[in-house]
Amino acid sequence: MRTEWIAKRRGQGNVSQMHYARQGVITEEMHYVAQRENLPAELIQAEVARGRMIIPANINHTNLEPMAIGIASRCKVNANIGASPNSSDLQEEVNKLKLAVKYGADTVMDLSTGGGNLDEIRTAIINASPVPIGTVPVYQALESVHGTIEKLTPDDFLHIIEKHAQQGVDYQTIHAGILIEHLPLVRGRLTGIVSRGGGILARWMLHHHKQNPLYTHFNDVIEIFKRYDVSFSLGDSLRPGCTHDASDAAQLAELKTLGQLTRKAWEHDVQVMVEGPGHVPMDQIEFNVRKQMEECSEAPFYVLGPLVTDIAPGYDHITSAIGARSQAGTGRQCFATSPPKNTSAYPMRKMCEMG
Repeated sequence: MRTEWIAKRRGQGNVSQMHYARQGVITEEMHYVAQRENLPAELIQAEVARGRMIIPANINHTNLEPMAIGIASRCKVNANIGASPNSSDLQEEVNKLKLAVKYGADTVMDLSTGGGNLDEIRTAIINASPVPIGTVPVYQALESVHGTIEKLTPDDFLHIIEKHAQQGVDYQTIHAGILIEHLPLVRGRLTGIVSRGGGILARWMLHHHKQNPLYTHFNDVIEIFKRYDVSFSLGDSLRPGCTHDASDAAQLAELKTLGQLTRKAWEHDVQVMVEGPGHVPMDQIEFNVRKQMEECSEAPFYVLGPLVTDIAPGYDHITSAIGARSQAGTGRQCFATSPPKNTSAYPMRKMCEMG
């Protein structure tokens, strides 16, 4: 569907939906989203221009059916899939994708860390997907150096980020908000750093005694995203891993940095959503949503749950659904899947049944 739409834009320096929206252009993707959301196309264009809405739509993902994430549109649900060295392969990941879409996933993240050729797995998922596909490039960057974090270079990160963009990934989690000065703030936590990407960057900084390379090379990432219209999903590397750690100094310090990075990306007309905390007790959910809106200038909020209790291992899809019912103002929510062999059908059904 998008082949002819995209042909008009190839060769231009910035092909992002935000870039066109700020020029007053209503793209075909904006028209399509307006029909899906039953909203005026002019409102879609205005919200994308403002940064309160994104349309993740890489120009190399031609079979995508465009959708929007933002407070003016319906709240969306993300599903995570991914192969690992211990489980799954290319065909199983494609089957997971199809099942997630069947049961209502609006977006899907490929979090593959092994189990086959990661590039082939990702290409197969993108080619089979009518919904936006997201990735966490730091996972493949680590795999490219055989798991030796200390060997990673800034160029390794940028190479993988551009490779994902070329393949057609619509949004990427970029862990640019965790800074070396934030690391001492984690000492008082019960669960430390639970983000895998955040842990990788923290270990890299401690080994090299240097600032986060994704932060220092953020402008380079922006230039890549411009060329393909990849949206930032700014990763919350210091999200709390238990309710005890929710809303602590480490989480809020990173959130302030994410707000700065959001505005820097907007200066170049690149789309941004911001990832939010995982474990948050019920009485802190409203505070977290309001704080993100303030710090990140109302960029769409992508909440990982939130999980409102620590005592339900294996039932995270239930506790995250309870948390999801209790919040307002988020653009997208990520449901948590159960054991690794689960193919997402049961958690997605429960998410739909519980709201």
